[in-house]
Amino acid sequence: MRRPLGVLACLVSVAALSAPVATAHAATVPQAACRVSVAKPLVNDDGRIQATATRRGCLFNAVVRVRVKRAQPGADPVVKSGARKSRNARVTIALPCKPGVYYAVATDYRGHSTKSRPVRLSCHPTDTPTDSPSPSPTVTSVPTPKPTTTLTPRPIPTPTKTSTAPPSDTVGSAEENEVVRLTNAERAKDGCRPLKHDAQLRKAAFGHSSDMAVKNYFSHTSQDGRSFLDRIRQAGFTGGSGWAENIAKGQRTPAAVMSGWMNSSGHRANIMNCKYNLIGVGAVKNSQGQIVWTQVFAAR
Repeated sequence: MRRPLGVLACLVSVAALSAPVATAHAATVPQAACRVSVAKPLVNDDGRIQATATRRGCLFNAVVRVRVKRAQPGADPVVKSGARKSRNARVTIALPCKPGVYYAVATDYRGHSTKSRPVRLSCHPTDTPTDSPSPSPTVTSVPTPKPTTTLTPRPIPTPTKTSTAPPSDTVGSAEENEVVRLTNAERAKDGCRPLKHDAQLRKAAFGHSSDMAVKNYFSHTSQDGRSFLDRIRQAGFTGGSGWAENIAKGQRTPAAVMSGWMNSSGHRANIMNCKYNLIGVGAVKNSQGQIVWTQVFAAR
């Protein structure tokens, strides 16, 4: 029996405020002028309703508040509210899901206010369920040639709560670099230039895989609320004009995870985006022996 692949894709670009494909999540990036934006509510990987407001390009502190409202006859009640004071901030709130029509409202108490369009939620995550991820289904494909370079084998690490990236005089482990090689092989078919394995992006990818493995969750949003772009910046990566992230869990080999990603429209779009020129890959085993994979892309 073919079973669903536990994978997620996430994309953000300075040229767009919404995802270009249905299975990719979108995030807001800094703008030149002070503005507040709010994403429409969605059902996250934990089965909860989530809404995020962002304040960017502002010079003065303000309280940013995001409210989730349920549409119904009469006055629409606020079912969840959260706030944070900062010059520039992202506020994410989540609440138990009940089917219905919801929308989000964001206000920064300096005259900026916006609301999302209403969306009907059925309390089913929009991405593949992640409570029981499994290896990708068998796909008939042309075998990929073996790498022409010699890779020094190193076991995929099993994290502890203090996991750090293993020391290396090159960027990434043998398995991680094989994912990079397979990614570049796919990109070459469309004439895209090869991606360089960047040490800072690899740090961000490895850190997220390790965190998901240790804390037993599967999401583009860290449990402390950080987005993939937050993790990229915290790894020391500066500049750039576009970023994306793919994650997966349960695939046993680089070839298996690449096959799964390439057979998913959102993940394939990230891999085959010719504007990206840098990549970071992290692979970490969780306590059940499953490999948690993260790919991070950037254009700079």
